[in-house]
Amino acid sequence: MDRLASMEVFAKVADLGSFAAAADAADISAAMVGKHVRQLEEHLGVRLLNRTTRRQSLTDAGRDFLDRTRIVLAELEAAEAIAADSRARPRGELRINAPVSFGTYSLSPLLPAYMAENPEVTVRLTLSDRVVDLIDEGYDCIFRAGPLHDSSLIARGLRPLNLIPCASPAYLERHGRPRHPSDLARHACLGFSGSALEERWTFHGDEGEVVVPIGSRFSANSGHALRQAALAGMGVIHHAEELLADDLASGRLVRVLAVWRSERPLHILYAPDRRITPKLRSFLDFTTARFSRERGS
Repeated sequence: MDRLASMEVFAKVADLGSFAAAADAADISAAMVGKHVRQLEEHLGVRLLNRTTRRQSLTDAGRDFLDRTRIVLAELEAAEAIAADSRARPRGELRINAPVSFGTYSLSPLLPAYMAENPEVTVRLTLSDRVVDLIDEGYDCIFRAGPLHDSSLIARGLRPLNLIPCASPAYLERHGRPRHPSDLARHACLGFSGSALEERWTFHGDEGEVVVPIGSRFSANSGHALRQAALAGMGVIHHAEELLADDLASGRLVRVLAVWRSERPLHILYAPDRRITPKLRSFLDFTTARFSRERGS
């Protein structure tokens, strides 16, 4: 006999107080209810119910077993709900937050494909370079650039952002081209305020990791503002490749330190909810497939 089925019947007897009431609720005979309970008692080697002609009451062992039974049945219900959700079509509004440059140049171009695959999902994308609160601000998921600090959120690692140091031809003509990351200490560096990139830039090369403290006469919490400053010849910008690609291709900005690599971690975060909705699951799978580390830049 199915032990889980017997546990469900036992819980019904405990809740309803009699074999007859449990039989009606489970749509089986009272004799079958009794058989389920006896099978459990024989398996456990203890009496679970005190039986009278009209009503059953729990023994001490029965009360303890009922507590654990409720936990098992609740977990079973949750597992079945997850399985049901996985079969359901993604639908409803999906609220996403992402950094401005990444959201504009990397994420937004892919959203039409996601929405075509999931026609019953509507997307509300908010772009912001500040650290948002997923729970308080009601987002389904957020993208976060930079090292993660302690968080109660679940994070999936994505392909890191490729950072490019560059400057305008006019700036380089006046101040010279840095040949080594340490040379940046003598240059005007455009720092991204509110992040570690306002104070230090990290590079990797044949020498290993080199961390360079920078001085920012001009800093901003917007990649677009820093780009405009770089185009105006105000200094060296160190930002995501997606933001700078057109300027580099046109020659408006010139890459420096090309043999050095610089990356910034990127994650997608969501709340640790045991029941992830189909719309969120579909977006997490879509995003991690397109921005996986293995795909490269």
